[in-house]
Amino acid sequence: MRKISLLTILLSSVCMTMNSAAQELPKNYTQLVKDVEPQLISWRRHFHENPELSNREYNTGKFIADYLKTLGLEVQYPFAKTGVVAILKGGKPGPVVALRADIDALPVTERNHVPFLSNVTADFGGQKVGVSHACGHDAHISILMATAKVLTAMKKEVPGTVVFLFQPAEEGTPLNEEGGATLMIKEGALDHPKVEAVFGLHIESQIPVGTIAYKAGAFMASSDWFTIKVNGKGSHGSQPWLGIDPIATSAQIIEGLQHIVSRQMDLTKAPLVITVGTINSGVRSNIIPEKAEMSGTIRTLDNDMQKEVHERIKSTVKSIAASSGATADVTIETKTLVTYNDPALVKKTLPSLIKAAGGEANTLATTWQTGAEDFSYYAEKAPSFFFYLGAMSKGKNVNEVAPHHTSDFFIDESGFTVGVKAFCQLVFDYGNAK
Repeated sequence: MRKISLLTILLSSVCMTMNSAAQELPKNYTQLVKDVEPQLISWRRHFHENPELSNREYNTGKFIADYLKTLGLEVQYPFAKTGVVAILKGGKPGPVVALRADIDALPVTERNHVPFLSNVTADFGGQKVGVSHACGHDAHISILMATAKVLTAMKKEVPGTVVFLFQPAEEGTPLNEEGGATLMIKEGALDHPKVEAVFGLHIESQIPVGTIAYKAGAFMASSDWFTIKVNGKGSHGSQPWLGIDPIATSAQIIEGLQHIVSRQMDLTKAPLVITVGTINSGVRSNIIPEKAEMSGTIRTLDNDMQKEVHERIKSTVKSIAASSGATADVTIETKTLVTYNDPALVKKTLPSLIKAAGGEANTLATTWQTGAEDFSYYAEKAPSFFFYLGAMSKGKNVNEVAPHHTSDFFIDESGFTVGVKAFCQLVFDYGNAK
């Protein structure tokens, strides 16, 4: 997903005082977590070996739903095309809390040397591609399934109701399809029953294994995708003055987009990234083509900046094109909002994460992240808190491990139970504090 930078802090005595607010869970809790770990890892390896792309998670969704039914949960499947919603009604009064995991894989060919390597291929945008869980969603599914098993075993002591959200298509839907968090919400995932708070985690290959990282307020960037079509005039490569070169114009546009970042936006307010990821034009080295097309992404950490940069991109592109005698069309599609962690909810539940991670030394405050998450849409419906769970093997450093969305992406399974502990602790602490 991204290469992250961490600001490691020593939590203050205030946080140490808050830690005492974490509830003691039922006596059999520790053993239940220990007992579920082998099954958790087995599930993770199954999903890793059998990945499915966004909105195509047919076998993944069925596997999840079939298992959750054995726990006696109220299961809704399929939900939002291929997802699963399951409901656990606790034995004690309390609020409705949702826990979310995403379930889709990526069009990335895996290059790891593990016995559960993915050899799956699929069609993606008309191309045959390798498919792999190169962002750790296989771990997310398994951690949430294990959480469901542990909480079900403690059902009589669980305060309130827990809604388990297994969401498809976090990585984005195929062209012209609905999906992801927005479709989950549209179909009522947070409404029946009405959810009061939503929690989610994301595994991170570049954070030490078992460590939890978080940030209150704006945490992860919004994500917009843009397409720019430049219309010029064709000519022979030896006579550029007889045409209007869309490739040369595109080069100027790319430079102009970076000037928006460095010269037009207030970067002391929030970070901004504009990246051109593709550019396509021409068929032969001595022919100036008529058209060029580029696409890319915009990442911001401020909602007002997100709107402003859209307008600046459109005016910049059209002005540069006009200066060359060309025209240009710009389309911008919003994929996610800023992932915003409700500060009051973070303050209230941070002791839960500290306890789950084994103490303050294993809990990190992190800076803004320019990666994006459609978990952001849940925050529009209820206070939400999204945090990271480290999976970088001991003895490694950030420069030695592969980032998310790459062929060599690898995560250490030994810290997965910290995620289970975090979810369980959140359910009990939030529920008993209401």
